[in-house]
Amino acid sequence: MGHKVHPYGYRLGVNKPWVSVWFAGKKEYRTNLLEDIKIREFLKKRLFQAGIAGIGIERMGARVRVTLNTSRPGIVIGKKGAEIEKLKVELKKITKAEVLLVIREIKKPEINAQLVAENIAMQLQRRIAFRRAMKKAVLQAMKSGALGIKVACSGRLAGADMARTEWYIKGRVPLQTLRADIDYGTTEALTTYGITGIKVWVFTGEIVEERNRAAAGVE
Repeated sequence: MGHKVHPYGYRLGVNKPWVSVWFAGKKEYRTNLLEDIKIREFLKKRLFQAGIAGIGIERMGARVRVTLNTSRPGIVIGKKGAEIEKLKVELKKITKAEVLLVIREIKKPEINAQLVAENIAMQLQRRIAFRRAMKKAVLQAMKSGALGIKVACSGRLAGADMARTEWYIKGRVPLQTLRADIDYGTTEALTTYGITGIKVWVFTGEIVEERNRAAAGVE
């Protein structure tokens, strides 16, 4: 049996940061964790069209800073920041803390694993052939500067009676190398034949420069 390790969790603290940054005692921990889950689920559903790749949450006393990594910041901000104010009001129903929203634009959505996975899912739901969708995603990622990409789809592909897994890989995807910057994303496509799972791994390079600079004592 294979022992799969989450690419993000494997590199946590090495070259990947925590997605939630806060500390709490035994009494508050459960409440804060549940709030984080609810905030992420709400924002992902509410801003699905905005291409949300990741949601970072930081807690500073009575304030919560939510960082939205999006490929379409205009949809999140709205006209004159109207959408942000609406989001703050809606988030107040989930958490009692003061909410600060930070919007970060993703310059290259083609090499963001979560956005690539969601793009493939949307194509499958529009009944586009899974092989075509996967190949297109792989080619776009390599053109945009990725050193390697792997895409896997699982389920009743093309309406087959038996579920199976098919995958495409191009370039290098060194999952066992800790210094490798592997971006990982997963989602589900709700097709007429059932749920199809999509996983994407994108290799964008090795993170060694910062460590070498730190060892040399260079600021």
